[in-house]
Amino acid sequence: MKCIFCEIVDAKAPAVVLYENDSVMAFLDINPMNFGHTLVIPKKHYHDFSTIPAKETADLIHAMQIVSKAVRDGVKADGYNIISNNGTAAGQSVSHFHFHIIPRFSSDFHMKVNLKKYTGSSIYEYAEKIKKEINPLRRDNE
Repeated sequence: MKCIFCEIVDAKAPAVVLYENDSVMAFLDINPMNFGHTLVIPKKHYHDFSTIPAKETADLIHAMQIVSKAVRDGVKADGYNIISNNGTAAGQSVSHFHFHIIPRFSSDFHMKVNLKKYTGSSIYEYAEKIKKEINPLRRDNE
């Protein structure tokens, strides 16, 4: 399957690269939410965050720290969002894991979320469902 981000890494597709090391690349998003909107990707193809080997996440997070500060300071933003869409339902449009760094300004767009309220003991029921999934993962990764 053709992956535009893999093509960018292989220099077969154009991108305005801001940062690069052996395992990570950062480049400007061609459809930015704000000017300076940057994508940070692992150079190896991983579908989503849960598929990246733990040892490679340290390089990715370190690059995020460098690039997010540079984006904020470079465009004189008031702040920034770091977003990762994982899966189609979450808005992932390219099947290669990536972070978005979106510079934010006090006067720009506002995301309105429809927050939920746990009722009764439902918070504990959701916690148990999630914990049942964490325990096997913890054993596999520790």
